[in-house]
Amino acid sequence: MEKDEGLLLQRSFIFGIVGITLCLLALINKNMNLLEAPMGPLNGVGIALQFFGLSIAVLVLRKRKITDKTKEKAKKMVLILGVALVFFFMVI
Repeated sequence: MEKDEGLLLQRSFIFGIVGITLCLLALINKNMNLLEAPMGPLNGVGIALQFFGLSIAVLVLRKRKITDKTKEKAKKMVLILGVALVFFFMVI
């Protein structure tokens, strides 16, 4: 909780984008059959990373003294990761 909000949001973004990328790779491979490998574990890791990024963004929102700019960034991050999670859950 004592970490800088900007650093926490940066980590949230990194975890979220890596998770979305892994899920997209699994989805593309599922539809195009590029590799004959199980994509379930890759998809699971991607969803877990998205949840971790979402939890960091919510942690930033729950901090007491943050600026309005940081609060708006955290809200956008929560929205984007939430929509991505719903999308990947519906596709699975």
